[in-house]
Amino acid sequence: MKRLTYITAILVTVMIVITSCDNKRKPGKIYMPDMTYSRAYESYAAHDSDVFTLDASKKGSSLIYFDSKPVAGTIKRGELFPYTLPDDSNGYKMSATIQNPLDTISAKDMAEAGRLFNINCAICHGEKGTATGPLAISGKVGAIANLTLPLYVAMADGTMFHSITYGRKNVGMMGSYASQLSRKQRWMIIKYIRTLQPKATTTAVAVTSDSATVKKG
Repeated sequence: MKRLTYITAILVTVMIVITSCDNKRKPGKIYMPDMTYSRAYESYAAHDSDVFTLDASKKGSSLIYFDSKPVAGTIKRGELFPYTLPDDSNGYKMSATIQNPLDTISAKDMAEAGRLFNINCAICHGEKGTATGPLAISGKVGAIANLTLPLYVAMADGTMFHSITYGRKNVGMMGSYASQLSRKQRWMIIKYIRTLQPKATTTAVAVTSDSATVKKG
């Protein structure tokens, strides 16, 4: 009887060792999987379908529901608040009421804004914003804005931001730069563009001129 007990104990031990050490990357059964596995998203980790589910209909089941999308309304660290105006004519008009959230920027940020402008914008608008970039000179791309003209001097920061965010394909070839530039970077570039334009003494005259142009159009 004692011998049978020893043999049984040995067999049970062997079975435990085999089942628990079968795969070092995937250990055996876990008593409390939600205490063992992190709910945080791990980019390169394999999600065990026996533990996790992406199916919202299976919430509350024996599986741990995991949604890889960020919580609605959350903003990544360091990012500005979302820009919610729609990409249509009404949104474009309303953009004139949006103020630049960056009242002032440091010399370091201004230098960075200039670098970003030269990378993303100067190829068309030119280093000085006068529509003398390589693509503009080539003649292959038309309707490139000269950002030093009164129309753009008088243009609101919000309207410039709207154009950079959504593009202006209805009046030219400019596409959206929302994927290339963060919201803060787009506002920084607008601050940099202002340094390329004539000073405020010209702006007052430009506003009257621009309003007259809009009425005629």
